[in-house]
Amino acid sequence: MLPTILDIATLQAGYRSGAFSPLDVAEAVIARLAAWPDTAVWINRFSDGAIRDAARALMESGRPDEAKPLWGIPFAVKDNVDCAGLPTTAACPAFAYDVDEDAYVVARLKAAGALLIGKTNLDQFATGLNGTRSPYGAPRSVFDDRYISGGSSSGSAVAVASGQVAFALGTDTAGSGRIPAAFNNLVGVKPTRGLLSTFGLVPACRSLDCITVLATTVGDADLVRRVAEGFDPADPYSRPMQPAPLPASFRFGVLAGTEREFFGDTDVERLYDQAIRRLEDLGGTAVAIDYAPFRECALLLYGGPWVAERLAAIESFVGEHADDMDPTVRGIVEGARKYSAVDAFRGQYELEELRQRTDREWAKMDVMLLPTAPTIYTVDAMRADPVTLNSNLGRYTNFVNLLDCSAIAVPAGFREDGMPGGVTLIGPAFADSALAALGDRLHRAEPFGMGRDRHAALPAACKVEAAEADLIPIVVVGAHLSGMPLNHQLTDGGGVHVKTCHTAPGYRLYALPGTMPPKPGLVRDPAYHGGGLEVEVWALPPAAFGVFVSAIPAPLGVGKITLDDGSAVSGFLCEPYAVKGARDITDLGGWRAYVTDSAPIDSSADA
Repeated sequence: MLPTILDIATLQAGYRSGAFSPLDVAEAVIARLAAWPDTAVWINRFSDGAIRDAARALMESGRPDEAKPLWGIPFAVKDNVDCAGLPTTAACPAFAYDVDEDAYVVARLKAAGALLIGKTNLDQFATGLNGTRSPYGAPRSVFDDRYISGGSSSGSAVAVASGQVAFALGTDTAGSGRIPAAFNNLVGVKPTRGLLSTFGLVPACRSLDCITVLATTVGDADLVRRVAEGFDPADPYSRPMQPAPLPASFRFGVLAGTEREFFGDTDVERLYDQAIRRLEDLGGTAVAIDYAPFRECALLLYGGPWVAERLAAIESFVGEHADDMDPTVRGIVEGARKYSAVDAFRGQYELEELRQRTDREWAKMDVMLLPTAPTIYTVDAMRADPVTLNSNLGRYTNFVNLLDCSAIAVPAGFREDGMPGGVTLIGPAFADSALAALGDRLHRAEPFGMGRDRHAALPAACKVEAAEADLIPIVVVGAHLSGMPLNHQLTDGGGVHVKTCHTAPGYRLYALPGTMPPKPGLVRDPAYHGGGLEVEVWALPPAAFGVFVSAIPAPLGVGKITLDDGSAVSGFLCEPYAVKGARDITDLGGWRAYVTDSAPIDSSADA
């Protein structure tokens, strides 16, 4: 007998043991499709006969193996992603077109043995975070049909959370794969931009769009993400994976002060605080950050020229069929006509200014923990004020793609009224695997069940193990510090910031003449008993560490530096001869203080 909620690990175990077959699962799915009372979940699906035929074909093709890790796993696809044999509507009947070729990611999933059931509902043209902007109806949260399901991947979330499929594809430009995960007690993986090809996707904002995964466990979602990803030359935004690990001892940024905005929902605020404590119990250090620049960046997505990308995607259709569109969606898309090319460049300038401000906050943390959504609304409330309430939902999601981050949303518990809340871990681009390992630990730290089954146990078989990073630490003291001119040499090599700390007493720091960019020289002086100097510890993969060290120019080199905790770590030291006549800046406490103090650099340093 199949569990109430489907998951990949349990289905795989049943197939291996012979407890059931793909045809048995297909029959169960067909029965569940007929029994689920919310008729707004699906837009188009394959016939019962076609689903049975596809299951039989899988059985005739052999048993599951490493080449087919998703053999017999039923899944759904948001109806703005092409699936051969079913029309793509983007939740707009007048826009619908027939499809003969699968989207790149759908083809990869089917090649891995996954069983496609059909296409799910969405906020029209993926414009919305609430799930009510569709002529096919408004899918409801599986916990209370008075409440929104979240959008725009509304049908995909409900299909998984109700137990009709094991996973579903959504999309996420502003939070559309994370918000519905939170409102249905699911995991939502928002990959790094370009990691999953968008070939075969109806664009929302083409430069920002991501195809996402909704599943009941982190392990399931991460497996699907890894199967679906791959460089696709047909997608000009496609990028190959460049793994960015997180340090074992991690700092996570949290909201503070007036940036803790929950719109009066004290229950969701409580769930967020509980998640902070769980992440601390897992070894993280909570760091209060200034969320303001991230919030200002989030406002650009709908309040700036990026909304013009939504018009660019469907401009000819809007010109001929505006009356066929959802009124709220039409208002948003047509509002893009007020923006000019000049506005677009000004928006880019503002984004880069905000990026510099957010970079200063990222220097304090390795990962960010935010509420996925600050609250949840009823369908009636959302329809009464569709723009303001939708904007409220995106407060903690809209910035992520603009700043090229990866993210994973996980369940965080339930309000007193039984409605779910969620939190999201956000990291730099390509931290997807590292976030999955951390997200799985966070998800397993408290039993919130899976989807609508609050008591379901997470299968041990889908546990995500942290990859062996095998990173080599190195202490940097000057131009390689966060925000400094040569820091990119660390980040380009997959380096991760471990911590900011101080050396032990016994070191002096000099401003070296004739270096470009200006650099300091750290020299051991056992006779000096003043305080330690501020430094940063970074960590690099072995290959990158070798390249990095080999490029260090004289008179600098690498030796062991004793830190204030007594540990000895490889780091930048300077040959003593090079500091003769150089300015001693030890009393300033570190290179950053020297730079920010605007102390003049020797004129010879301009060479």
